[in-house]
Amino acid sequence: MTDATDVIEPGASETHGDLHILRFTLRLPHPVPRVWAAVASSAGLRGWLAAADPFEPRMGGAITLRWLNTDQDGQATVASGTVTAWDVERVAEYTLEGLHGRIRFHLEPPRGDHVLLRFTNEFRGDDELRLDCLAGWHDHFRYLVDALDGYPADWSKWTPLRWAGLREQYAAAGR
Repeated sequence: MTDATDVIEPGASETHGDLHILRFTLRLPHPVPRVWAAVASSAGLRGWLAAADPFEPRMGGAITLRWLNTDQDGQATVASGTVTAWDVERVAEYTLEGLHGRIRFHLEPPRGDHVLLRFTNEFRGDDELRLDCLAGWHDHFRYLVDALDGYPADWSKWTPLRWAGLREQYAAAGR
């Protein structure tokens, strides 16, 4: 399996008032079509992020993401929205209602043995939510690395422990 620490750079954030912009860069040792399928298809998203139903893979299409890891009360987060950018095997962007805001996956052409995935998330909220989201995306990107290696997430075994450790790291680093 791929070592996620070699693939996922720590996330960065910038804040303008209550608007937060998170950025991650991943160097994924997989072909573009495989990475694209993971970030831009219902089956691919389910393996590392959320169930996507409905999912209309086109500009202006509908999307609803239902996270398969639940909170302490057993509740799943659900967010609906629209596909706001779509360029096959290059850009998939989803603008979701509520706290998730705009999420964008931008694939760059292969560089040697890897594809560069640039991820951006823009949302409104307080600093606690910013830290939660940095840790949450980093945690999900670890699941993405595993899913691309053929090991999709088993959401029935999910616990918040890894996320909590990542959140502490981001808080301590002042990111």
